[in-house]
Amino acid sequence: MTDGAHALIDQLTEDFVEFDPPAEPFGPSGPLDWDGYDLSRARATERTGTTESAICGRGTVGETPAVLIAFEFRFLGGSVGTGTGARIVHAFDHARVHGLPVVSLVATGGTRMQEGVLSLRQLQLITRAAVRLRESGLPHVAVLRDPATGGVWASLGAGADIVLALDGAQIGFAGRRVRRPEHADDPAYTAAAQHAAGHVDEVLTDLPARLAEWLTLLRGTPADPVEIPRALGALTPATDGWHAVRRARAPARPRATAYLDDYFDTRLPIRGDRAGGVDDGMLCGIGRRHGHSVAFAAQTGTATTPAGFRTASRLVRLADRLGLPVLTLVDTPGAAADPDAERAGAGPAIAELFAAVAAARVPVTTLVIGEGGSGGALALCSADRVWITPDAYFSVIAPELAAAILKRPPADVPELAGRLRLRPEDLRELGVVHGIAGP
Repeated sequence: MTDGAHALIDQLTEDFVEFDPPAEPFGPSGPLDWDGYDLSRARATERTGTTESAICGRGTVGETPAVLIAFEFRFLGGSVGTGTGARIVHAFDHARVHGLPVVSLVATGGTRMQEGVLSLRQLQLITRAAVRLRESGLPHVAVLRDPATGGVWASLGAGADIVLALDGAQIGFAGRRVRRPEHADDPAYTAAAQHAAGHVDEVLTDLPARLAEWLTLLRGTPADPVEIPRALGALTPATDGWHAVRRARAPARPRATAYLDDYFDTRLPIRGDRAGGVDDGMLCGIGRRHGHSVAFAAQTGTATTPAGFRTASRLVRLADRLGLPVLTLVDTPGAAADPDAERAGAGPAIAELFAAVAAARVPVTTLVIGEGGSGGALALCSADRVWITPDAYFSVIAPELAAAILKRPPADVPELAGRLRLRPEDLRELGVVHGIAGP
């Protein structure tokens, strides 16, 4: 079971000040006048030292002032009642008015049975307050403790901008007591499984340092266009189009990880499309460079799946809300085109990313670092700030596929690569890219 709320708060901040709680909307027996409810609450208060299942206040985490919402699981299983909902809504409103991020430290079994549907409705009220915070350009980080189940996970937890989980935590919409017996201990309801499915960004064993780092990275800064990463591979021009293609496909060419390591002082990942999809060939996250935060989405040389496009869309929309500039690194032979990709919505996922980039109010800057294969590459590209490395190419389609479409023999592929004018120098002359990155 999770640590107590007060103990966790003490780990995270030294200057926590609890908010005065709003007036209780109902008496000790609650809105349903539930027999024995007042005694249960009194015993919970005696056991925990708090009068509700959530402790809300303000403190500094690392170097970032924030509003903290810490659930006390020992108070009626961390369940949300009307009094809890009022406290959480007040905390979000305080954060919005004072321009502070919110950290939700979630440990709950869900909504409170003794308050009926009025308890359930708190999820709507809390979500509305969280949406108002989001519309103000302020971040919300959820930390899932053990357990994090029920409607609170499916609203306050899963709806956060960044979702972190403590290693070993039980996480799921269905709490253990309401699952079928054969599913009671299924590994799907674990932090590791939720991370594997892309519903959790990171699983942590050391929360304080990592949470402080996330809050630093999520600070919006003046959204000027970012610097172009330096080229890490071959610097000489390709001799012809086919040479450009072969060099971009070379196994030894520097990939996205090398570029991200070289560019950022530190970076943390954003994982998954929040619909059960993960594409490890699309690296997304937020990094720190020269004291400024930059959001990034980087292809790693594989065919991008619908989950990859949707994760990149999520990243771009988050950066736009927080005022973070975006860097995209393009390296893909194209979008995944197999039946699984079609069933997963390849077309809609690509369209979603095109729209996210087009709608972004923050500057998006692109560097093509390898293969630029058709629409699967273009979807990740800025509309007005695109550069390319000397050992990369960009094409309307791969030369081999162009030969197939034009009913040309394989022997014609090298000649077609030249006619497609896909070399960096050709692309600069055509106005497709603004320049070629240097060392």
